[in-house]
Amino acid sequence: MKLIIVGAGSAGLASALAAARNGAEVLLVEADSSIGGDLFSGMPLLGAYTSLGVSCVKGILTEILDMCEALSPGGHPGPVCDWRSVVGLCLDPEILRLAILQLLQKYGVRILLNTRITDVRVTAGVVQQLLASSPVSQTWLDCNAAIDASGGGFITKLCGGEVMFGSESGEFQPLSLTFRMCNVDYPGFLRFIRDNPGEALLCDNPVLERDRHQAARNLYEKGFPYVALAAAGKLLGEAIERGELHPCTAAFITPTSLPRQELCLNVTRVSGVNCRDSSQLATVLYELNGQIIRTAEFFRKKVPGFRQASISAVMPRLGMRESGRIVGEYVLSQDDVIQARRFPDAVAHGSHHVDIHGSGTAQVRIPVRDGLSYEIPYACLLPRNLANLMVAGRCISSDRGANGSARVMGTCIATGQAAGCAAALLLKLQKKNFRELDPADFTTGLW
Repeated sequence: MKLIIVGAGSAGLASALAAARNGAEVLLVEADSSIGGDLFSGMPLLGAYTSLGVSCVKGILTEILDMCEALSPGGHPGPVCDWRSVVGLCLDPEILRLAILQLLQKYGVRILLNTRITDVRVTAGVVQQLLASSPVSQTWLDCNAAIDASGGGFITKLCGGEVMFGSESGEFQPLSLTFRMCNVDYPGFLRFIRDNPGEALLCDNPVLERDRHQAARNLYEKGFPYVALAAAGKLLGEAIERGELHPCTAAFITPTSLPRQELCLNVTRVSGVNCRDSSQLATVLYELNGQIIRTAEFFRKKVPGFRQASISAVMPRLGMRESGRIVGEYVLSQDDVIQARRFPDAVAHGSHHVDIHGSGTAQVRIPVRDGLSYEIPYACLLPRNLANLMVAGRCISSDRGANGSARVMGTCIATGQAAGCAAALLLKLQKKNFRELDPADFTTGLW
């Protein structure tokens, strides 16, 4: 009884590990020549903790964190509050990569790289086979169950399911390319934030500290530079006005490795791109590459703590905030997210604020009420009219506002492991329709 998972980003990896740990035979299919997607970028795993620091994603994530700690004791910051809006899980991306590969091997997950699913055979809503196409061969894969963790609902669409893209007017959130800098003077940078709190995005969320000066002192005292330099601040704002830097909401900075004194920077952006049109992406890549070069130089020259810093890594792939999302049995709404709504068929929790980036310095940020988490119902993972296919990750059934929260990696891990656990149970019971399962039978310990 075989489970095929398409996409080896955060959702697909969590699905594969959870399913294999529960006894399923798993084949993980990835179009790239490596696994991870954005997971190994150095960006924080958002949505794994509420704004108040309460863990809301456990299960396979707990095992991943235990493996990271075993490989590099005390080498990563862990959950850190930015005193703006969130608690981000900050990890060393290289150790995270090693940890996940160790676990994939431990649980016997088979991986196909450089392979795309280009066709399907579906009978009466049941996916029978997937056509795996590599540069050297094409093979029809028999399928008892499948998980679409493609990031854009592409397998669901191929199977005849409905997928929505972008906003109602066809707009997508900006593309980015993250990079990392090492040999940063953490204390020097944090002293600058402590003494100049107006330079940072702080105190967005009403459940956190409301005094900007105290919030900046909190950052300094904790010792982890998980902070966003604000475009409205003097340092970044004047650089944007002079044309020294491109327009952006903020420079989002995440600590990654304590031994390397490394940070991940999410600063670059290009808006107005149709993410479905691959012909536009090469031009975007050139522009983002230039933004990285100029940003790194600006930080070395102008930002305290970065004088001796150097670029240590550049993400090999474009960061895509938004693509396709399926139409499932239930469509998670923005109101569900910000009201911290509960559902009887919950399979996962999310906690990140509604986060929709626009062009230039524009960004919508709406926190979840009272610093709580919201529940994601099973029905959001079930494409309409398809029996043995589930989705996980960014492409779950949601409106654009809800997707602005559920798209982050911590929540993708949450929906991924839920899908993997469901699929393992479906195969164990030899059923053919995910709707025959009761979520209470596979969600224990997931949050």
